[in-house]
Amino acid sequence: MSKPILAVDVDGVISLFGFDERPDAAVARFELVDGVVHCISLRAGPRLLRLADHYELIWASGWEDKANYYLPRILGLPDLPHLSFDGAARFGSAHWKLGPLEAYCEGRAMAWIDDNFDDSCYEWARERGQPTLLVPTEPERGLDEAETDALVAWAAGFES
Repeated sequence: MSKPILAVDVDGVISLFGFDERPDAAVARFELVDGVVHCISLRAGPRLLRLADHYELIWASGWEDKANYYLPRILGLPDLPHLSFDGAARFGSAHWKLGPLEAYCEGRAMAWIDDNFDDSCYEWARERGQPTLLVPTEPERGLDEAETDALVAWAAGFES
């Protein structure tokens, strides 16, 4: 059986925002990405590498191919496949990702980590014919150990 897919958003999962206090330099680093300053969680890299043992990772972000231009260098990740949204990216919701996600993940179990799920995302997940897990994050913390542990535990059900 193949590994389930893990669709990984960037903003609010790896690129942190909305925090009250500037994160410690051991936890996050500010990086210039296409002229915009992003606070990149340095803990996300090791967590994603751990998840790669259990999942086929893909970028599911409005960053599209730019995720591979910046994040592997910063976080020590390999290049990952990425979804294309043909200009449909909309700040404030994740539902614009559903069509490309469904097409990419057709026939496969999948988990999706994002900070911006709306009701249409949860409805879509319930109605998919394959096991689907949505894992929300808080954008000021991003991918935390609790979410990583939950994703590892869920993927264990697909391992032989």
